[in-house]
Amino acid sequence: MNDVRVKPEALTAFGCEVLEKIGVPGDDAALVLDSLVQADLWGHQSHGVLRLPWYAARLQTGAMTTVTSPETLVDGGALLLLDGRAGIGQVLTETARREAVARAREHGVGVVGVRNSNHFGTAMYYTRRAAQDGCVSILTTNASPAMAPWGGREKVLGTNPWSIAAPAPSGSGVVAVDIANTAVARGKIYLARNRAEEIPSTWAMDSAGRVTTDPAAAIDGVILPMAGHKGYAITFMMDILSGALTGSRTGSRVRGPYEADKVSGAGHLFIAIDVAAMGTTTAYLDSVGELIDEVKNTALAEGAEEIFYPGELEDRAEHRNLDAGGVVLPDQTRTDLETLGAQVGITADF
Repeated sequence: MNDVRVKPEALTAFGCEVLEKIGVPGDDAALVLDSLVQADLWGHQSHGVLRLPWYAARLQTGAMTTVTSPETLVDGGALLLLDGRAGIGQVLTETARREAVARAREHGVGVVGVRNSNHFGTAMYYTRRAAQDGCVSILTTNASPAMAPWGGREKVLGTNPWSIAAPAPSGSGVVAVDIANTAVARGKIYLARNRAEEIPSTWAMDSAGRVTTDPAAAIDGVILPMAGHKGYAITFMMDILSGALTGSRTGSRVRGPYEADKVSGAGHLFIAIDVAAMGTTTAYLDSVGELIDEVKNTALAEGAEEIFYPGELEDRAEHRNLDAGGVVLPDQTRTDLETLGAQVGITADF
């Protein structure tokens, strides 16, 4: 892998120019690129600019619309339901975040469902923003088939990731978790393929139901659930919250960002709870601070060097990457971006 670092500003400028060439409004393009580059800075390159060519292909076929214009289906004060009308996932989810926070400030809690959406990048990108606005937030989504039901070998359920974030008194002012219900996010398998690396034997099965370390075979096969049957059960319930509850697609009917010409039909649910509505913010932050301190000061197990609170590793990775001058792109990701730029008449100058 080429170890030359690329400045975040350069990646953002290139990606925005690409999306605007395709017809995405400037503000929307900036949001998409910010979400992708932020994932790279956090060390989650499976959800970084690696995904830009996939988004571009979907926009070019019309499976995802270039101009996002959601329709309000239900407005019940604290609750809002939007039809995303196949718009850009990042734009729809940021709309849901803003609405959920605004309603939480008025009612104590805000709940926003989104139907007919698309892949939105990294879930904690949005929950962290809500936490910085003073809300504990929960975001769920469903996704295209990647996991077999427990005991099966056919893809039926998505990774169906979810994130919880909350205001905190230390570090970035946020504690946050973002996990897929599979042993690994599917993007990490694509990233391993781009890096020409094997994957752990605990990640996936091939199409014949055999454990594999080949990322290409894993992409054609099935990703294993985290924690065995527990991961399967959680992903099932996340499909209900994200898909059935919002009136969107569920199970194998959801299509993914890897399919250029298929409408996704993904659904999301965003919940925001105003910390101030539950008591004093100072008391809340003191309590979270005590919890962080207690965890950080726990006696270490053999082989451990430090204990981290949720979200701390991402904060540190971002600082390291920024201090070092940017992010290192896998060779295949760089090649894919250069190819994408050439397709729309833009030079990848990074």
